[in-house]
Amino acid sequence: MELTDKVALITGAARGIGHAIAARYARAGARIVIADLDEKLASAAAHDLAGDKGLGLRMDVTSEDEVNAGVARAAEHFGAIDVLVSNAGIQIVHPIEDFGFAEWKKMLAIHLDGAFLTTRACIPHMYAQGSGAIIYMGSVHSHEASPLKSAYVTAKHGLLGLARTIAKEGGRHGVRANVICPGFVRTPLVDKQIPEQAATLGISEDEVVKKVMLGETVDGEFTTVEDVAEIALLFAAFASNALSGQSLIVSHGWHMD
Repeated sequence: MELTDKVALITGAARGIGHAIAARYARAGARIVIADLDEKLASAAAHDLAGDKGLGLRMDVTSEDEVNAGVARAAEHFGAIDVLVSNAGIQIVHPIEDFGFAEWKKMLAIHLDGAFLTTRACIPHMYAQGSGAIIYMGSVHSHEASPLKSAYVTAKHGLLGLARTIAKEGGRHGVRANVICPGFVRTPLVDKQIPEQAATLGISEDEVVKKVMLGETVDGEFTTVEDVAEIALLFAAFASNALSGQSLIVSHGWHMD
């Protein structure tokens, strides 16, 4: 599948899953906008992946002003916004009784407010051209729950509702919305969780990996960033509204629908 000269804006893409998606889109011919809190790293990544077909910019996805300004800059620079990948995210784990309200609000702001703000900023450009693809980075936790992750699970479930609503509203404008739901992907975000969960659950880090993270997979393997990037390409390049309002689970069989 190709994205020749399509303009794709990916949040949280200076590293990790977002970076892999940007790299895959660049190989498919897209012009890429890497939006990240670290503007220097975003600009370097955009240049490395796409040269003059890349743009890096700072974006705090919880800031209405920064999101609106970043999307406007991207649209002015490339003349369109064809694909949005709302990927920026963090993880905080606590039992519910120990979950600070500020941490709860931070989690929901990054995952849900960020998805809303970037969608609202990008969608007028898509409506104006009569086409577009919006992709939210969900999780297996969009479909089920795990201990210690109340805010994350709540946010990831919420993305399903947002995607389905945008699919209903956007269909007549040629705009699709879908959710990618990976299992555990070995990124710094996941590496950070391993000792945290080991301490909270009173088990070894090896047990966290083998039993908590990969125990329900069919092969004991992590999902890779490349796995996720291929699904992101499918959702971005699919040619019709036949694939809209859907979620696709990429988890080595951990969760099956």
